[in-house]
Amino acid sequence: MNTAGLTPSQGRRTVLIVDDEPNNVALIEMAIEDSDLPVDVATARNGAEAIDRVLALRPAVIFMDLKMPVLDGWEATRRLKADPATAGIPVIALTAQAMRGDRERALAIGCDDYLPKPIDVRQFIALVREHLT
Repeated sequence: MNTAGLTPSQGRRTVLIVDDEPNNVALIEMAIEDSDLPVDVATARNGAEAIDRVLALRPAVIFMDLKMPVLDGWEATRRLKADPATAGIPVIALTAQAMRGDRERALAIGCDDYLPKPIDVRQFIALVREHLT
């Protein structure tokens, strides 16, 4: 796994997981490992770190927690989608914020999809596959 934000292995694409909860990150990494998808995983613990990683790695897809310290996923997504260099990278809201209207709000700020926590591993892997094509 590429958790240090290094260049992905040749022929593989990078999936960026942005979440401040280590258990969530570990679950996602295990799910990707078990799926045999041709991806490397990079991680970020907050939105500010995510923006730096996106600029350095140009991931194929970003799974963004919306509630984090330093810079939340709402603002990080707004900034990424406002920048022409990163606007085309799919951002999937990955969040425990599953209240009525949160999905619509996430889509309105630029998220390309929305996946509530706790994570349904099959649905998560399906989203990764969909955004790698």
